[in-house]
Amino acid sequence: MRRAVCPGSFDPITNGHLDIIGRASKLYDVVHVAVMINQSKKGLFSVDERIDLIRRVTAEFGNVEVESFHGLLVDFCKERDIPAIVKGLRAVSDFDYELQMAQMNIGLSGVETLFVPTNPIYSFLSSSLVKEVATWGGDVSHLLPPLVHEALSQRLAER
Repeated sequence: MRRAVCPGSFDPITNGHLDIIGRASKLYDVVHVAVMINQSKKGLFSVDERIDLIRRVTAEFGNVEVESFHGLLVDFCKERDIPAIVKGLRAVSDFDYELQMAQMNIGLSGVETLFVPTNPIYSFLSSSLVKEVATWGGDVSHLLPPLVHEALSQRLAER
């Protein structure tokens, strides 16, 4: 069985993330979405909320498993016998950082990294930017799955 992982914080998951996950789901039998736990950062959504949102918006793919992880991504991969990491690249600046990570990961464990160029319509998109624009009342509905946009709007209204 061909397996890969798409890691990230996904706070919240965007259409750009969904594009990469969906494309990976066509190439692999199982795609694991690994939601990183970073205890030094306070997310807008809890890890459990992110996992729930991701499961709901990726259900249509039929071969996506979502769970959290803490620690080294290569350990997550080794524990689950996942030989490949799939990462979306938006710009050259992403490549510089991700190449170093890919080289470290293969050196540590033999886990390969595959880079997928982001669809140009999402080349500027990041969760941080979406949250910032939405916080100031900007329309981000076209950048998120409807379910996620609704959750984001509700969370920001609570603040």
